[in-house]
Amino acid sequence: MVITGRSGQRSKRGQAWVYFFAALGGLLFGYDTGVIGGAILYIRDEFHLSPASQGLVVSLLLLGAIVGSAVAGPLNDRYGRRRLLLWAGITFTVGALGAALAPGVGALYFFRFLLGLAVGAAAVSVPLYLSESAPTRIRGAVTTLNQVFIGLGFFLAYLADLLLSSSGAWRWMIGLAVIPGVLLAVGIAFQAESPRWLVRHNRLDEAREVLARSRGPEDVEAELAEIEAVERASRNEATFRELLRARWVRPALVAACGLTILQQFIGINTIAYYAPTFLSKAGLGDSAAILNSVGLSMIGLITTLISLVLVDRVGRKPLLVIGLVGMGVAMGVMGGNILINGFTSGIPVVIDIACLWLYTIAFALSWGPVVWVMVPEVFPLHFRGAAAGIATLANWAANFVVSAAFPVLLGVVGEVYLVFAVVCFLSIAFTIFLVPETRGRSLEQIEEDLRARTPRILREATGAN
Repeated sequence: MVITGRSGQRSKRGQAWVYFFAALGGLLFGYDTGVIGGAILYIRDEFHLSPASQGLVVSLLLLGAIVGSAVAGPLNDRYGRRRLLLWAGITFTVGALGAALAPGVGALYFFRFLLGLAVGAAAVSVPLYLSESAPTRIRGAVTTLNQVFIGLGFFLAYLADLLLSSSGAWRWMIGLAVIPGVLLAVGIAFQAESPRWLVRHNRLDEAREVLARSRGPEDVEAELAEIEAVERASRNEATFRELLRARWVRPALVAACGLTILQQFIGINTIAYYAPTFLSKAGLGDSAAILNSVGLSMIGLITTLISLVLVDRVGRKPLLVIGLVGMGVAMGVMGGNILINGFTSGIPVVIDIACLWLYTIAFALSWGPVVWVMVPEVFPLHFRGAAAGIATLANWAANFVVSAAFPVLLGVVGEVYLVFAVVCFLSIAFTIFLVPETRGRSLEQIEEDLRARTPRILREATGAN
């Protein structure tokens, strides 16, 4: 199939819509997790919540995300990435509407959990769909769109919090997520499935047609043949049990799960969820604290756009290491400042805000986008859905622990931030020695390299070819 002239341009525009609608799952991920940072200030007062109850309102979404990511992996392999995104869009819409209309805290708990199911499904499905659909040369940039839209979601969430803070209209803050939820469900329903999922399910003609929309005519058959060859090599390895038995895949599991767990233990969501509460405690008013969060989300979004350009040029590992240095310095200075000066106005709060901004820039350049670029990249095709689900499950489990505990730990936040700083610097060694570089290599080449690292006798014993 030769694509030239206007049809080629239409094909490129059509592929852009594929990336856009899939990335809306990331926007909803960001919005629904970020909006609670401002909304909780008013939910707390309306429902008279204790610190533990506040933590539950925030963390029930994370608990739902744990469940959602656990089931989304196998469902992605069985039903396809596109269909999971469709289901997630519907669930996002219902959850946002229900939470906005919740008559009491019990209903709010339920719909926050339901939103979590959608967030978990999107966290698995969006990177898979984008990574498997994009050409190798721009795969990092395309997959980074997920984090760009997550950042956009956080920005829109904090902007909604700010604009509605004067009236305390937390129901509108939460309910506005219905709009992108509907867009995701309707838009993704008209898009094609991932070409690699189609090959795996022997729908070769459809896969060829999908590849032709974003590849040159001379590249389609070569890429299709490469996907088929790698898929045949692992045809008998599709079950979850076989994933756990296949020791040759464990280096990829260690790398991916390590990245997703460390992404939480370096402290990002204590900032994403609790920055307004933290700054309010430090002497800023509620509206001023939310305004700073809008600024944080804006600079994070801009920096993520820069990462989109760098990830396929500089590489994944250099960005991860650079980010860890910046985040470690920011957390260390902020933790020491709080221990010495406490929560006071003036110069100490200016230092805290500067550290929050430095941390946000470093994270958005590195561990925000790059982790989710790499998770689908490092796994073999037949294991990709289930394995990505495990890595995402590990991320949300760590997220839940940190986010649920942080409101209780606000009294010793200086010590907590120093711990985050230590984790940042320890993570440099993990990144250097256990994380592979995937820049400029096709998904099939990455899989073949993973196989090559395993002795033949072990591959035969575990069913790998």
